[in-house]
Amino acid sequence: MPALAGANIIYGLGMLDQGITYSFGQLVMDNEFARMIKHAVRGIPVNDETLAVDVIKEVAVTNEFIGHEHTFKHMRTSQSDAKMIDRRTWAKWKELGGTDITQRASEEARRIIETHKPEPLPDSVLATLRSIVKEAEEESGV
Repeated sequence: MPALAGANIIYGLGMLDQGITYSFGQLVMDNEFARMIKHAVRGIPVNDETLAVDVIKEVAVTNEFIGHEHTFKHMRTSQSDAKMIDRRTWAKWKELGGTDITQRASEEARRIIETHKPEPLPDSVLATLRSIVKEAEEESGV
């Protein structure tokens, strides 16, 4: 609701216990929730393409919207792209291990920590950071 009212900061991602504890798994879950919030805030585009009046007229007799090319084209972008939330059937979820969102998020956090290779900072940024640290050390007498 705050995002829909115009708030543009989501605070506390990954925090537990009023910010005393931090969880990388919680951060992964919160990142997904933030992505879903941003998707909702973007709103629903209303134009000739998304209204699909021509498609409605075309398939109104058969009511076969699911198999229509227009539906397939827009189905991936019209809803949020959840990675941690499992939307499969109960049977398929159980068959694939029955993990809950906290387990999946913790596994994803471990995968990111083990495999992520961040882009190196440009030399100019490193030089600026070094000068800030040097100035702080000189001020503190370290």
